[in-house]
Amino acid sequence: MKILQIRFKPLFLTFKQPYHWSGRVDYGAAVILIEVETDEGLIGRGESTAAFPADGSLQLLGNIVPLLLGRSPFEIDRLICRARHLGLINDTIRFPNLALAGLDMALWDIAGQAAGLPLYEMLGGLVRDEVDYFSFVQGDTAAELTESVQELLKNSGSVVYMKVGRGEQSDVENTAAVRKLIGDNYKLRLDGNEAWNVFTAKNMIKKLSAFDIEFVEQPTPCRTIAALKQIKMSSPVPIAADQSVYSMQEAYDLCRQEAADVLVLSPHETGGISPFKKTAAIAEAAGIPICLHGQFVSGITDLCQHHLGLTIPNLTDGSQIMHQLLKEDLLDGSELEPRAGKIGVLPRAPGLGLKLNWDAVSRAAEAYNHWTGNKLKNVEFVYSYT
Repeated sequence: MKILQIRFKPLFLTFKQPYHWSGRVDYGAAVILIEVETDEGLIGRGESTAAFPADGSLQLLGNIVPLLLGRSPFEIDRLICRARHLGLINDTIRFPNLALAGLDMALWDIAGQAAGLPLYEMLGGLVRDEVDYFSFVQGDTAAELTESVQELLKNSGSVVYMKVGRGEQSDVENTAAVRKLIGDNYKLRLDGNEAWNVFTAKNMIKKLSAFDIEFVEQPTPCRTIAALKQIKMSSPVPIAADQSVYSMQEAYDLCRQEAADVLVLSPHETGGISPFKKTAAIAEAAGIPICLHGQFVSGITDLCQHHLGLTIPNLTDGSQIMHQLLKEDLLDGSELEPRAGKIGVLPRAPGLGLKLNWDAVSRAAEAYNHWTGNKLKNVEFVYSYT
């Protein structure tokens, strides 16, 4: 079997409501739908995250296509490693990983279809029968957060998650309001999104610890493990690394230096499914749990991550899922709708088991063209083997 054609379609995913975090407010996100077709008619699909517009990611992906066309789709690790190491991608690992992950995802989808097995069985099989997902509280003020919590608790799991890093008074008031509403029956996590320096982080975590915090995620800038370690050594609550860990090497350094209590990971950050499994194993060897990280993605990625979550021994409760923030998802079906915060084993479809809503895909493509000023419809970049 050979790779005959690769197609990239940039899309814009519109959020139901503004997405609030310490850096800014977002109203939607760009992704790239990737399709890899073989000479035997199998089509594997994946999704890459991208900045807006997605020109940089599209160019990077286009540059590596010659390495894949005409090759076996089963050489997944070999093809992705060649793309990463043969000089077509610079040594800044984060941007390439986000782009390569969707291509890796599509290749695994083909492998599962060819084998007639769902992805979780291709990855070693189930180690659990369900994955627990947190409730993501949205809003800027205590009143907005309270309204969001009241709606979320109707179908909530055991963990509530909220953003901080918006100023001392707001953080304390907002955290107090959410804790008061959820009582002692739920774990409460905070995400600083790199908003604090070491001095501020120490002071803020001390204040916020009064509200029984399960852990604080990425309180300091991601480029320095030393800062994160300083916080962890003095913090009254556990500390999670998110933006600080985009590779197996970074995971190794974080574990070796005892700089985090939890690693928050996605296959996009690690650059694919195999690197994700390897990174999770590094953390497992160090006795550190993994939490699935949600980015601005559709159900395509969330479906892939759920397959992974079912196979990870050291997975925490309260992983992140993001497609529910979208005005319209790209998938048909309700398999990815948590019930009491949990999603069980998926129907046994081969590969990722994707059921795309092609009308939704077309609308997302039109939205991308609208926001980029492109007058064409359903732009697609097609590369064929000749």
